[in-house]
Amino acid sequence: MTNQTNGHETPATGLKGLTQNWRADLLAAISVSLVALPLALGVAVASGVKPIAGLISAIIGGVVVTLYRGSHLAINGPAAGLIAVILSAIASLDDGSGNAFNYVLAATVVAGGIQVLLGIFRLGFIAESIPSSVITGVMVAIGVIIFTSQIYIATGIQSIEGNTIEKLTGIFAHLDMFNPYALIISIIGILILIILPKLQSRLFHFLPASLWVLIVSIPLVYLFNFLKSHDLNIFGKSFDSGAKFLIEMPSDLSNMLMYPDFSMAHTLEFWIAVISISLIASMQTLAMAKAVDKLDPYKRKTQLNKDLIGIGIGTMVCGAIGGLPIITVVVRSTVNITNHAKTKWSNFYHGILLIIFLFLLTPVIQMIPYAALAAILVYIGFRLASPSVFKKIYNEGLEQLLFMLVTLIITLYSNLLWGIVGGTLFTLLVQILLARLPISKFFSLSANSDTSMMIDKEGTHNLKVKGVANFLSIHKFMSLVKDIPSGKNLHIDLSDTRLVGLTYQDNLFEYVDNYRGEGGTVSISGIDNHVSSSNHRKALKISLDNKQVQLSPRQTRLQTLAQENNYTFDTLPDQDTQDLRRFKFFELRPIERKSNVLSGRFESTDNDWEIADVIFNEGASFTSEIFYSTLMTIKINNEIPKFMMEKEGFVEKLFDRVMAFTGYKDINFKMYTKFSSEFLLMGDNEELIRAFFTPRLITFFEEESIFHVESNGKNLLIFSKIKLARTDETQKLLAFGERLIQELTIVYNENKGLL
Repeated sequence: MTNQTNGHETPATGLKGLTQNWRADLLAAISVSLVALPLALGVAVASGVKPIAGLISAIIGGVVVTLYRGSHLAINGPAAGLIAVILSAIASLDDGSGNAFNYVLAATVVAGGIQVLLGIFRLGFIAESIPSSVITGVMVAIGVIIFTSQIYIATGIQSIEGNTIEKLTGIFAHLDMFNPYALIISIIGILILIILPKLQSRLFHFLPASLWVLIVSIPLVYLFNFLKSHDLNIFGKSFDSGAKFLIEMPSDLSNMLMYPDFSMAHTLEFWIAVISISLIASMQTLAMAKAVDKLDPYKRKTQLNKDLIGIGIGTMVCGAIGGLPIITVVVRSTVNITNHAKTKWSNFYHGILLIIFLFLLTPVIQMIPYAALAAILVYIGFRLASPSVFKKIYNEGLEQLLFMLVTLIITLYSNLLWGIVGGTLFTLLVQILLARLPISKFFSLSANSDTSMMIDKEGTHNLKVKGVANFLSIHKFMSLVKDIPSGKNLHIDLSDTRLVGLTYQDNLFEYVDNYRGEGGTVSISGIDNHVSSSNHRKALKISLDNKQVQLSPRQTRLQTLAQENNYTFDTLPDQDTQDLRRFKFFELRPIERKSNVLSGRFESTDNDWEIADVIFNEGASFTSEIFYSTLMTIKINNEIPKFMMEKEGFVEKLFDRVMAFTGYKDINFKMYTKFSSEFLLMGDNEELIRAFFTPRLITFFEEESIFHVESNGKNLLIFSKIKLARTDETQKLLAFGERLIQELTIVYNENKGLL
């Protein structure tokens, strides 16, 4: 029997999947490899090792890891998240012999072996149980470390000695020593990375922004004559120039391999490096695998422990031949999905393509300046530690910001391992104080609570969560719910919890969303009398008896609007988002929360509608941006064509025909130039869409100012701006929705013979 998911036939696995989907997977792999090439080089350079090490890691991540792993569309290879680990390991294992990286390779082999054991004994939950805010703090620290190490290269300044904080502040005292030519290359590269993604033109998106940085840098190398050593004079100063500023690749690729040296295995520094590599790599791999699963159009789930085994094997191979540790990389995985990969074999093809690039493009790679790679890494580092990350964590609660800052500070003044340990202990200390419990009682209620599952006579599974629900309690929760059959009713009662942590809720709501996606129904109760420092759905919550929940001023206005018009209004954030996930707009934008739901029915057309506040993510996992918007959905009584339309910019219009071969096509109407110039209209069945968009409907849209309208055949999605709507804007959205459904009803009745 064929498996169907959201209207898609789930691709076969194994060799059958290889033979059936090779074309789609190979085309996706081409795009992925173009992204992987500059990033692999950049990660290696930023880690303080030769660029070839990054390419070795990317190749092994594709060719070896694919053969045994638990994920479907993830791409494996080196990533920015491990740069700080390798830098720290090289510094701590440097004994002056020049073999520091060989010692790190030995630690990498052992770390990969530990990952294999974690997967075999199904202990992946250990890495998953680290507090979310601690993980964020570590990622921000990694961003600061990357930014600090690369800003010197980007400006051509000689790096100073000291810890990360000393280096970061020391850059300001050495600004007069910058190399203008390196700085020009870096600034141009950073501008490309900032501006290019904002352009709507498909022409510039044909190649990834990071690859454009390298391409543009090569003419500058010739312009500044970096190919031979000489002095460049500007502003009355002389600056070095020459091949030392260009990427170094082995002239004989047979000499590119390096081998591990285990002679430091008896030292504490060696085992700190081992634990750091295995812990950070496992933590990131599991987190990224879950993020990729949310983007999989076939809704397949990664076998996390099997994935750890595959990643561990790949990491061991990398350590044995001179590569960097491997993880699942969300940016490359997102590129893989957006280019319509079907199976894990796209990861294999991307590794093969990188081998081809290595042999064919080595002379070209040798003309790339380090400043261009530094520009990419400075940008990545800033994104990991940008103000938006701090704002995002603050929105989750003041205590979460405190957990993150403590982790960040400890990490910057020591290393990643001590940052995780210190941040986790501090999180526990604060939770103990907030729960107002003795230490022994707190740990008893966390790890050994009386949380239990019962099935009533109607077949409903009732999960009663008791005590302290924090990151120490996640394993028990998952062990209780993992065997619940699909399609059942589940009720989760949190009324007897003293404290509910953010990391626990991350896992709770992820499970709830997945279970609902499989056809089950879930209700959550007992948390109304808990309080938190934030309105965020997953903010840490503390139980206070008889505490009344207060509505915000905006919620009060919406409640009044509902009462005046006989609508239904629900403030609770535990809302099912499966209907929204069926729209194309949310295929690659994971939904965080739906709340403040107004619902009712248009009496004029007898259509049910709903207006809700939705929080969703866009971008890579740790650098994703959070967006807030008020959206309207309308249930359509008669099935209509699937389409998506939104306001169109000038640049898209200019390059429509140029990029038509990529599959992108704007459906234009020659007789209605105003409509075609203002709106981007797309859909799979152009003939049906043209029949449906009658002159009456086109005229209707020309007179309206709405931004986005989408049909999935059975429901409409409508919003005007990516922001929360005021009460008057909500009323306007409601009025527009009613007018639109009236027009669509007329159009359907006039054309139902053609549709």
